[in-house]
Amino acid sequence: MEESIGTENIPLKSCVIPYRIINGELELLLITSIKKQKWIFPKGYIEFNLSAFESAKKEAYEEAGVIGENETLELGAFELKKKNEISLIKVFSMEVTKELKDYPEKNLRKRKWFTFEEAVDKTDSIEIKNYLLKLKQDLKPTNRNPSS
Repeated sequence: MEESIGTENIPLKSCVIPYRIINGELELLLITSIKKQKWIFPKGYIEFNLSAFESAKKEAYEEAGVIGENETLELGAFELKKKNEISLIKVFSMEVTKELKDYPEKNLRKRKWFTFEEAVDKTDSIEIKNYLLKLKQDLKPTNRNPSS
C-alpha cells in the first residue's frame, strides 16, 4: 500500500489519538514527550513495511502501552514544521481495548487519561485540537453501547 500523497521528500509520520468511553464520556490518553515532558499523543515515522495506521498502532503500543481496535477513523493530515524539518502527519483515532503494565517506553514517559476538555486544554497543536473536535463529533457516544 503506497502511503505517499505527492510529498516524496517530506517525511511521513502518523499520530494516534487513543480513546475510551467510560459511562458515556469520552476520555483521551496522552503521554509525555521524552525531552520536554509535554503532554502529547503518540506519533512517529511511518515504517516502510507498515501502513500509516499500522505504524500509529505500533507507536501507541511502544509509547503508551495500549492496544486498540483495528477499525479506525482517519481524522486527517497536516504539515508539522519543527526546527528545520517539515513532516506530514496522518492522524488516526483508536479505541483502546487493552492497557498494558509493561511496554517499551514505560520508563521514558508518563501516560494519563484525560477528559475531552482537559485533553484539548493540554494540546498545543491547533490541528490536533481540531481533530479532537472531529473525533468527538464522529463518535457520538450516545449511539455506542455503554460499558457495563
